[in-house]
Amino acid sequence: MASSDGAIQQRRMIVVGVLVCIIFLFGIGALLFFRSQLDAPTPTPTPSSGVTYIDPPRTLIDFTLPGRGGAPLALSDLRGKFTLIFFGYTHCPDFCPTTLAEFRQVKRALDAQADQLQFLFVSVDGERDTPAVLAEYVDRFDPEFLLMQGDTATLARISADYGLYYELRKETPDDVDYAVDHTTPSYLVDPEGRMIAVFSFTAEPEVIIETIRGQF
Repeated sequence: MASSDGAIQQRRMIVVGVLVCIIFLFGIGALLFFRSQLDAPTPTPTPSSGVTYIDPPRTLIDFTLPGRGGAPLALSDLRGKFTLIFFGYTHCPDFCPTTLAEFRQVKRALDAQADQLQFLFVSVDGERDTPAVLAEYVDRFDPEFLLMQGDTATLARISADYGLYYELRKETPDDVDYAVDHTTPSYLVDPEGRMIAVFSFTAEPEVIIETIRGQF
């Protein structure tokens, strides 16, 4: 009986010893794992560049609107060069002047390559933005910038191509002092008249410049 009890006790000690070894090894493994996590570099989120590439390029609906001096200007007239398009209005207090100033910066930075790119400002406020008003406004930034006086029917027809939204915030039908809500991206169109990239309003000019250079 004493011999049997001794054997049982011995087996218990062996089991306990094995369990202690397992726990010890597990603890060492856990310690090494957590240490490796502490030593590993913390990933740094990369901020969005503000550029969306359109792949495959999107064929755009052709349209014609009054340009400088009221002369008709069609999107297809601009083929043969890249075109950077923005939709806005001349009474805009922020997005439009900021974007046109960045267009001027882009043109200057491209220097000798600038002749491969044209800039187009399309008004979504055709009631107030006549070709004469548009020319006076756009020329403050660059007299070579192109312009179009938008109208409701044409803008509605092409809005799906650009994800375009705008709304005249009139309090009465006769209101002439109103703001306009509108989308703010810029659109890069290739020489074949296809959209190849969209720049958000937050895209840095340097990013726009490098993206366009990469297309030449």
